[in-house]
Amino acid sequence: MRVLLDTHLLLWALSSPEKLSKRARQRIDSSEVFASAASIWEISIKSALGKLEADPEEVLAGVEPAGFNHLPIVGGHAAKVKGLPPIHKDPFDRLLVAQARFEPMILLTDDDMLGGYGEFVEVV
Repeated sequence: MRVLLDTHLLLWALSSPEKLSKRARQRIDSSEVFASAASIWEISIKSALGKLEADPEEVLAGVEPAGFNHLPIVGGHAAKVKGLPPIHKDPFDRLLVAQARFEPMILLTDDDMLGGYGEFVEVV
């Protein structure tokens, strides 16, 4: 199975794996895992605004050593956002959902609200 980690799960997987639920860890360990450029972008913006204590360059550098794959943002991902219902307002989360639908893969998240997007989202 191919899975895309949301930003929180990516941060926890790289720096605080004890924060991951048992189910999240099992899914990560048994899947081909991707980290989106959208997550790196979100970390960059939120850390610059003082809303998050994380270094986007360290996160980026940690993706491959953790055994994860990079997922760039392409035009098809951005276009897929248009068709999403307004369940979640966060543009980064909406882009992650769109990427999961476009690829296709499963977006792993701890955000219950994102579960409303259906079969391409798994709340762990």
